[in-house]
Amino acid sequence: MAIRPNPYGNFNFTVKLGDAGGEGDVVGGFSDFTGAANEIKYSEYRNGNDPENHVRKIPNVNTTDDVTLKRGIIGDLRLFTWLKETREGDLDPRTVVVTLLDEARTPVCQWTLRAAQPKKWVGPTLAAKGGGDVAMEELQLVSERIDFLSL
Repeated sequence: MAIRPNPYGNFNFTVKLGDAGGEGDVVGGFSDFTGAANEIKYSEYRNGNDPENHVRKIPNVNTTDDVTLKRGIIGDLRLFTWLKETREGDLDPRTVVVTLLDEARTPVCQWTLRAAQPKKWVGPTLAAKGGGDVAMEELQLVSERIDFLSL
């Protein structure tokens, strides 16, 4: 990733859900990608003969937060099918890659979720009282690891 004076916008990105579209194709256009986080847990430890009166912090396991993807309903059932198959015991962990693009749509960085699986699907809120909102669906994913790569 080239260093530049202005930060990148958050409105140009692609999402690839493993082989969901065949050969890692992008499956629909997502409007939101949230929750990408990793936390390292620490244990406190102090030797009995340590001359300083404080504990040391020793890193041990780390956890990856759940991420949420949102998109407008387009009639593509692959997200729901993935959730349905998982809840019926047909596990299909996937590598999910979210790529941030610059203004020229050139990839600048990626977040890669390893062994991602669907956790929760939320259907659209439908309201007959008017308005022009888009019918949105939401998919929550768990993953074992998240990696960041600047391109």
